[in-house]
Amino acid sequence: QVQLAESGGGLVQAGGSLRLSCAASGRLLHVDVMGWYRQAPGNQRELVAAISPAGSTKYADWVKGRFTISRDNTKNTVYLHLNSLKPDDTAVYYCQGTVAGYDYWGQGTLVTVSS
Repeated sequence: QVQLAESGGGLVQAGGSLRLSCAASGRLLHVDVMGWYRQAPGNQRELVAAISPAGSTKYADWVKGRFTISRDNTKNTVYLHLNSLKPDDTAVYYCQGTVAGYDYWGQGTLVTVSS
C-alpha cells in the first residue's frame, strides 16, 4: 500500500505565497509521475501541475507562471510553490502519485485565500 500525505495548506491573504508538500510512503518501488490537483466548492477536480521523475513539468494553462512544482526523488516528496495567490485559488489541493501503474491520492490540504 502507498500513502500520500500533504501539508502546508492554510489561510493566506491575496498576493501571498504558500508551499505545499506531499510525501509518499509505504510499499514504494518507484514513484512515477507526481502531481497536484485542486477542487474548489462546486467544481470538478482539476490538474494544477505534474512532474516526472526526471523533472519534466506540465502546468495547467491558468497557472501562468504563478505556481512551481518540484520534487525530491530521494525523499519521494513533491512540492508546489504557490505565489501571487488569488481568492479564486481557494480550494482543497490534492497530491497524486503513480506507482506501478496505479494512481494514489492524498487526503488533501485546504488553501484559503482571503481578499
